[in-house]
Amino acid sequence: MEVEEEVKRVVDEVKELHDSASSFISSSSQQETTLRQKASAVDASLRRLHSTLLSDKRLDPKLAEKLEEDLHRARCMLSDGDTSSFLPSKRQGRFVRMFLGPVNVKASRKEIQLKVKEEYNSYRDKTALLFLFFPATLLILRSYFWNGCLPAFPVQLYEAWLLFLYTGLVMRENVLRANGSDIRPWWLYHHYCAMAMALVSLTWEIKGQPNCVQKQRGVHLFLQWAMMQGVAMLLQNRYQRQRLYTRIALGKAKRMDVVWGETAGVDGQLWLLCPILFILQGFEAYVGLQLLRAALTGVVAEWQVMVCGILLVVMAVGNFKNTVETLMAKSRFKAKMKRSKSRAELN
Repeated sequence: MEVEEEVKRVVDEVKELHDSASSFISSSSQQETTLRQKASAVDASLRRLHSTLLSDKRLDPKLAEKLEEDLHRARCMLSDGDTSSFLPSKRQGRFVRMFLGPVNVKASRKEIQLKVKEEYNSYRDKTALLFLFFPATLLILRSYFWNGCLPAFPVQLYEAWLLFLYTGLVMRENVLRANGSDIRPWWLYHHYCAMAMALVSLTWEIKGQPNCVQKQRGVHLFLQWAMMQGVAMLLQNRYQRQRLYTRIALGKAKRMDVVWGETAGVDGQLWLLCPILFILQGFEAYVGLQLLRAALTGVVAEWQVMVCGILLVVMAVGNFKNTVETLMAKSRFKAKMKRSKSRAELN
């Protein structure tokens, strides 16, 4: 009898708890809807005022600059605070929907969003080291153990790793964009191209003897380029992240923003990284042209060589275009700051 009463008591507690939880969720849902509406309205107002400042030529330039800076800081505050979870979600890319389906990947809490970003930075750091040492190991083994002729399996293993690397990068970048990061669309397209190249190269039959050196020249050049890419990634990860933290502290960037391959930070970093980036892009285009030449002259007649060559040239041109656009934007910003300083001194 005591057991029967105990079971009845527990069942009643479960029902009461269920009713309380339903009431709480209903109340929270109503509050969430209200906050989402307010956040959406404020976001729309910020965008409208920004457009007004850009189009209104009657405003004093100094006042317009101050108002624009105030709007930018308000935008960062809106995006970086807890309110960001109530802002309208960006439409998820097809890549995420293809793998995960129609699942909302936007985190509801800011600390979770920042953990996603930190995991992405950690992934970049680890892959930068592998990007350097994996091809270096293949080239050393080629010279000292394989008599200048790469076996097919180690090269295909490297290409499989590249496919895994770029797939992981694209998945993380799509999730970051859904959570408010400033990732440029080009870098998603760039990594899609890199994924396609890695997938195609997996089916590329690596030719051996005779004339192994001539037939594998494109592969040899690509591994050399990959080593240079690893060095550039290490430098970018080290210098640019420090600059990004400074910009976040000044209210000029959001905490969900990330560093990118075409940016270089302060002047000293420009002198160091920009020559490396331009050399890297030029060498990437050269490797692509060499692959196209090998395919067109019949040295290596497989269609995979032609496709990989085209993709390398496209990525090199796109990287160069983005680097130049970034440098021009930095130049315009510096000129604007000098004009503002000159007007302040005159006043």
